[in-house]
Amino acid sequence: MPERTGGVSPESLQDELFEPVVIDSELVYRGAVWDVRSDRIRYGDGEIVRQYIDHTGAVAIVAVDEDDRVLLIQQYRHPIRRRDWELPAGLLDVEGEEPVVAAQRELAEEADLRAAHWEPLLSAFATPGGSNEIVHFFLATGLSELADAHAREDEEADIRVEWIPLADAIGAVLDGRMHNALLAIGVLAAERHRARA
Repeated sequence: MPERTGGVSPESLQDELFEPVVIDSELVYRGAVWDVRSDRIRYGDGEIVRQYIDHTGAVAIVAVDEDDRVLLIQQYRHPIRRRDWELPAGLLDVEGEEPVVAAQRELAEEADLRAAHWEPLLSAFATPGGSNEIVHFFLATGLSELADAHAREDEEADIRVEWIPLADAIGAVLDGRMHNALLAIGVLAAERHRARA
């Protein structure tokens, strides 16, 4: 059974940076969006091998209007064979682009919107057991429509856009009717942010 110390104060509760020696790192697969790597690392008294998705990182936007509704999009996601509800989101795939600028770009590209006010909510590792992807969440308010709609292709061509009361979105997440992890993190963080404000 793992040792329980009971000595962690609320203020010191945080992830701990730990960087074992990487003996070898091999690019196993180069993809259009992300790569797969295989690392051999020195760990404890031995060595272990771990494969993982080497990801660019991403942003997710919790866009909330003056009526306390959150913008959700629905699109087809092939790995899960579903059209799931999501937040507007996208990759950090422009060299040197700051996360907030990427978030502004993605809100325009996916929802044809701009926001007057941007606040960072939190950052989260999406699936730390299999990927190094980090997602930066932003709260966007003071929303207005862009004059020109963006052209969309593939799964984005039939995106469905809906404004949902924030409380209803949270209820659907907690009731198990919506399963997207970024959506769950984002709407719960926005609600907590609002309560603190």
